[in-house]
Amino acid sequence: MSYKHQAASIIAAALTRLGADQFTAETVYDMLETPPNPSMGDIAFPCFQLAKALRKAPPLIASELAGEVSGTPIREVKAVGPYLNLFLDQQSVARDVIGTILTQGSAYGSRDIGKGRNVPIDLSSPNIAKPFSMGHLRSTVIGNAIANILEKHGYRPIRINHLGDWGTQFGKLIVAYKLWGDEEKVKAEPIKELLQLYVRFHEEAEKDPSLEDQGREWFKKLEDGDEEARRLWQWFRDESLKEFMKIYDLMGVRFDSFHGEAFYNDKMDRVVAMLEEQGLLTESEGALVVNLDEYDMPPCLIKKSDGATLYATRDLAAALYRNETYDFAKALYVVGNEQRLHFQQLFKVLEKMGFEWAKEMYHIPFGMMLKDGKKMSTRKGKVVLLEEVLAQAIEDVLNVIREKNPSLENKEEVARQVGVGAVIFHDLKNYRLNDINFSWEEMLTFEGETGPYVQYTHARACSLLRKGEYVPISEVTLPEGALDSKEAWAVITLLNSFPEVIDRAREQFDPSQIGKYVIDLAQAFNKFYANVRILAEEADVKTTRLQLVAAVVTVLKEGLRLLGIAAPEEM
Repeated sequence: MSYKHQAASIIAAALTRLGADQFTAETVYDMLETPPNPSMGDIAFPCFQLAKALRKAPPLIASELAGEVSGTPIREVKAVGPYLNLFLDQQSVARDVIGTILTQGSAYGSRDIGKGRNVPIDLSSPNIAKPFSMGHLRSTVIGNAIANILEKHGYRPIRINHLGDWGTQFGKLIVAYKLWGDEEKVKAEPIKELLQLYVRFHEEAEKDPSLEDQGREWFKKLEDGDEEARRLWQWFRDESLKEFMKIYDLMGVRFDSFHGEAFYNDKMDRVVAMLEEQGLLTESEGALVVNLDEYDMPPCLIKKSDGATLYATRDLAAALYRNETYDFAKALYVVGNEQRLHFQQLFKVLEKMGFEWAKEMYHIPFGMMLKDGKKMSTRKGKVVLLEEVLAQAIEDVLNVIREKNPSLENKEEVARQVGVGAVIFHDLKNYRLNDINFSWEEMLTFEGETGPYVQYTHARACSLLRKGEYVPISEVTLPEGALDSKEAWAVITLLNSFPEVIDRAREQFDPSQIGKYVIDLAQAFNKFYANVRILAEEADVKTTRLQLVAAVVTVLKEGLRLLGIAAPEEM
């Protein structure tokens, strides 16, 4: 239990004695603040909300509470106007926080809220035969981090890559391949070659519109199960997936399912039949829709006038399949903000169908990846390919290592960890709904709010432990003056708050809570490192300070792991 939780329990017990038992420890905890100046205390409790319940002025309540509040880890209590300011026994807190981290290790901050229940997470979902752009990065890394955070709290995330592997474009691609394709070229560079064929199809179709008809015919064959069409489609899918897997392996992202759009082809008729049975379908301009007027939403299109089903039908089929397969506690869709209405409609249609579990489905939207302040676009040639970005980032880091630390043994592996980590962190330090401007300079610098800065801080702390010949011991003795500095206390308070940060990240589906936290911890540690002697001290003081360093190493490494980023011990 964090010292803030302990303080909240003590204050809640005091309020019960004063006749305000409606203020539980949880309520009090949410009211606690951090004073603007450390000289005013470590925790502040504002008494404004108590005035109505106790029928007294807030300053009087603060004064009465001051006489009632005591117990570990509180050292002193002062009523200052309408605030109750608490001063903590910093030695007791330090011993408790460091000891807990050293005992629990990477399990620090773990909870069993999920009790092993499944949470399918729809993430990444690139289109087959098209390049993996920086735009796909956002869904991939946000979804992967949310999965890690949920796992930390006892859920069982199911990472689903809902591939864009169906649609009329495959008819066009089959025509293009049969006319101009080369099997060896496709095998050598699948995405590049298939994209060139697709682009050529559109160029040629402008001169010869009959190609469009051929494309439609081949897609119809594909839908009808024609052997050649299915074989080519499967081959395009397999070759594309091999390319995508290289990127996923490089980033350390794994999936539990690659069921894409095509997987649900034979599952959509059932959805339409269910909607029909329940009287939820109405005809509108020849199309079949579900009316959502009562939710102030436009109708949800289920079937076009030509009988073709739509994304919504497919996603309804996918939702039913996922619930039947995984019996989920929640289901998440990590998809761009522009799809907000689609998911609002999807969830409401499922609710109208009588599925209570639809209330546990969440769209996790995110902003756009911009280049030069504008949306990245394939057509205008502004697309930035993730594979190229990762390769360049790794190469740039490798050059820095060769210059700064030429004797480092595993240069290539460290360059991969830092280069890839830089790209991931560049995204995850930002609140997911914000648009991100792609910037090489901002991403790869070893200073400021970047992945390499946090990783370098972790490596520096590991180096201190090696130089100090630190032997892990979880019992913390506090020699006088060992951790009295304001720099040490700043680190300890941050270490103590790590479990709360994970809580917030889980509740808000927001990995940037952890991104910001590891930056704050790295900065606080570097101030401690710059201002407090660690190795050139008496043995007992040195041991205690190294224990603090070891706690920082544990938490930085775990924070980075939750974001999907490695923490090298040397750089």
